[in-house]
Amino acid sequence: MSDKQSSYGGQAVLEGVMIRGSEHFSVSVRNPSGQIITRTKPVPSLLSSKFKQIPLLRGVITLGETLVLGMDALNYSSAIASGTEPEETNRFSILTMIAISLTVAIVLFFILPLLASKPFEGMFGNDILSNVSEGVIRLVVFLLYITLIGLMQDIKRVYMYHGAEHMTVHAQEKGDFLNIQNIRKYPTAHPRCGTAFLLTVMVVAIIIFTLIPRDPIWLLYGSRIVLIPIIASISYEFIRLTGKYQMKVLFRALSIPNLMLQSLTTKQPDDSQIEVAVAAMQATIEADQNSK
Repeated sequence: MSDKQSSYGGQAVLEGVMIRGSEHFSVSVRNPSGQIITRTKPVPSLLSSKFKQIPLLRGVITLGETLVLGMDALNYSSAIASGTEPEETNRFSILTMIAISLTVAIVLFFILPLLASKPFEGMFGNDILSNVSEGVIRLVVFLLYITLIGLMQDIKRVYMYHGAEHMTVHAQEKGDFLNIQNIRKYPTAHPRCGTAFLLTVMVVAIIIFTLIPRDPIWLLYGSRIVLIPIIASISYEFIRLTGKYQMKVLFRALSIPNLMLQSLTTKQPDDSQIEVAVAAMQATIEADQNSK
């Protein structure tokens, strides 16, 4: 596939899909009257800069991009899906929401598993068991979280839009004309999915934190926060490799757990949801082409 074809990705939002291209991102949402409303904006300059070509650093930038663009898209989709007039979200509001989301995620997926692993400290005269048990607990919490929220009706529909987004990206990468019939040929799982990234983060965290002593206490707790960008960067490079070399047997095998996990976060979409994903993809492609 060409670089241009492989540069598109996105995420599901409330009653819609966001697609991010090389220079623009579009959000398409179906409003209560059944219309597809699309908004296209330029990607902030830092998120499309040459820094994004630097290994490891690009992982941190991509994580920031996902949070910034994702929060902006969610706010917009929430307004359109509810039939209200969307308001332009200012930078302070986005940063505040990101800070709150990151704090909750760190407490839920890093601090709580650390506390829950305390009873295993000192067993067999080292910290290996307690660090590994912490990682296993973190993975279980993560799986329970995405499973439980998937029981909510609104999230079930988001998971369907998630499937529509992946199927549309597959079709675009293969150079197919973007219609429902062509898109239906593709799976709802995609190796470059954000869910795959999160699972990889959990596994990489197990490996790295196993090497960190649990004493002194400031190192124990500090490492669970300070090392998150490094873990995210390593995880991003892994996802990038498995996505780039999917035709290689080894990388295809390594991506199997990530693809399997997506059975929890993606569902088969209906035709109307695929139409929304296509609208977002076409708007982004057109905006990127017109900017040249």
